[in-house]
Amino acid sequence: MTTSSKKQVWVPESKFGNWFLNTDTWIVHVLRRAIADLITLIPTDKPRHFATILDIGTGFGHSLIELDKNFSPVEIISLDVDPELLERAADNASQCRAKITFLINNAAQIDLPDNSVDMIFCHQTFHHIIAQESAIAEFYRVLKPGGSLLFAESCRRYIHSFIIKLLFRHPMSVQKTDNEYLDLIRLAGFDVNEQQISRPFLWWSRGDLGLWETLTGRVENPHTREETLINAVVYKPKSD
Repeated sequence: MTTSSKKQVWVPESKFGNWFLNTDTWIVHVLRRAIADLITLIPTDKPRHFATILDIGTGFGHSLIELDKNFSPVEIISLDVDPELLERAADNASQCRAKITFLINNAAQIDLPDNSVDMIFCHQTFHHIIAQESAIAEFYRVLKPGGSLLFAESCRRYIHSFIIKLLFRHPMSVQKTDNEYLDLIRLAGFDVNEQQISRPFLWWSRGDLGLWETLTGRVENPHTREETLINAVVYKPKSD
């Protein structure tokens, strides 16, 4: 893939971003917190263990350890567009009980068969993807009927905030609100249930880092505010 074509599907992270993704702050307060919330959103009559998991945007591989620990998979397919994936994630992959299969691939053109994975984990990756409509269609295609997508993302308000623009790199034109992400997922064919959605309004996801609320005690109205984060557990219909 040439550099010019790569830019059409991938915006490389900043140096600060790559450093931050290896910190305990990221692992504990972002990754683990999102997984814990997503687990609470899984209905009691749905599986909580998955034989094959596709991890979208593995990066440094911290997600591999958390997926292995929380969902007891037989195999995790570790997908990332960055060709340095193997080097970056190898150490974390070696700590997993599950078989780890690395896949250097664009999420909008996944090199996997139809109906081949039980769960897709997409955490803080989708807002990096430029061809989002194609990517969500690919998620739907490779999931088995009845399979689940665990989707945890930053929304437009957060990505467009000054501090995030300053420290990180993202394709700004594709950023969406929480409801726009849900519309995209729904249009792809997924079953979306409001009871399986949360919208954490965490201090670190606000442009002022929660300073206004701390100083004034005033909380933004959850019925009118533009959300900063969305976590959702959605399913591919069994009858597909």
